[in-house]
Amino acid sequence: MNKTSQPTISNSIFQGGGEQTATICAISTPPGSGGIAVIRISGSDALSISDKIFALKNREEKLADKQGYTVHYGTIIDSKNQVVDEALATVFRAPHSFTGEDVVEISCHGSIFIQQQILELLVINGCSLANPGEFTMRAFHNGKMDLSQAEAVADLIASTTKASHRMALNQMRGGFSGELNKLRQELLDFVSLIELELDFSEEDVEFADREKLKVLAEKIETKIASLANSFKVGNVLKIGIPVALVGETNVGKSTLLNLLLNEEKAIVSDIHGTTRDSIEDVVDIDGITFRFIDTAGIRETHDTVENMGIERTYQKIEQSDIVLWLVDCTQVSEHIEWLTERISKRAEGKKIILVFNKIDKLEEEEKEIIAQIFEQFEGDRIYISAKKKINTDNLKKALVKASQIKSIQPDDVIVNNARHFVALSKANDAIHRVIQGLETGISGDFLSQDIRECMHHIGEITGQISNDEILGNIFSKFCIGK
Repeated sequence: MNKTSQPTISNSIFQGGGEQTATICAISTPPGSGGIAVIRISGSDALSISDKIFALKNREEKLADKQGYTVHYGTIIDSKNQVVDEALATVFRAPHSFTGEDVVEISCHGSIFIQQQILELLVINGCSLANPGEFTMRAFHNGKMDLSQAEAVADLIASTTKASHRMALNQMRGGFSGELNKLRQELLDFVSLIELELDFSEEDVEFADREKLKVLAEKIETKIASLANSFKVGNVLKIGIPVALVGETNVGKSTLLNLLLNEEKAIVSDIHGTTRDSIEDVVDIDGITFRFIDTAGIRETHDTVENMGIERTYQKIEQSDIVLWLVDCTQVSEHIEWLTERISKRAEGKKIILVFNKIDKLEEEEKEIIAQIFEQFEGDRIYISAKKKINTDNLKKALVKASQIKSIQPDDVIVNNARHFVALSKANDAIHRVIQGLETGISGDFLSQDIRECMHHIGEITGQISNDEILGNIFSKFCIGK
């Protein structure tokens, strides 16, 4: 769902929106027609405005009189008392709601026309249209969640695999925030003692035990470094592990890609050089997202366009984490040394899986000959037939193993946000300066400054330290209605 998922409202009735005190409304379900749609209203006037357009079965009753966590059947009525739809209204009372404000969620039929009509009626009666992420921003401002938890809401919505879902859920539940708040509080306790020393500088007293502070600083440095290092895994789980399918022309790269994607994504042809550009798509294998990249076949050619495609193949090898090197079992090329040199040079440090394709056309003794040709190769070897779907499960197992991603446990804290990684890196630099300062006997005022800087960067992650520009940038990436 993106920022433009809201049905269009004419300028004549658009009331602005964005003020923290305004009562806001938006469609919270994906755009288009469906069985139902949910329209969310939040703010101090959520109940009174809803009562103007939502009539309970007993017209004497009002939503404003109902308790929180209750659902009520009724009809949506327009200004002429005409029925627009039959619907359900769920009431949430402040502060026990997602935003911390009074909230009403109207579940109506999923007609785009009905959704449009209800939004217009709400705006006419005093609501403002919500900005992207405004409901979650209000939850943050009202103390329902910190900033890292708010960002995890967007990650949870965008999660497409078990691993990315669990990672976002752990962060949204406050696992990451808890770790950071613990570190920040320990630093605060020490910096308070150091700054107290500064008030008694003429008396040469020492309230903060420097040895204990050094032990604490080293422990915090280890923890921050561990969290920062987890970003590589977290980012991979979030966007997918890049896997390059490489080899000579006509070895079956496109056939394998189509098999893995379970759709005809790439053109398959007996003509050499058919694939001239990279084709990418993602697949979930055992809860891990792999981003497969089909590349142009590597060979010597005088075709300018094909050579451009081959150069892109080399680039994709360098950008990938795993390389699937496909070899046609039926005709191992005499250019194998030439090919090995070009692939190995660019795949240095990558996990390479050698995939022998078309084994359905091979005798057992021929497999032994091929094994001898590649006896210098130290990586994994898989024998498959992409066309006949033979041993492809073994290939998937090899990919999962090569990913080196362990399954995420409920209590695991993994960083998957680039903003958090940058802040952690800066916090790590600051706490490292604290350790160096303690070793060299630096004065308390400089020590305090470095500790404060570390606390500042940790606070940036949770939102204890923030500014409107940062908040606006974060929440602008949310979809409308969240």
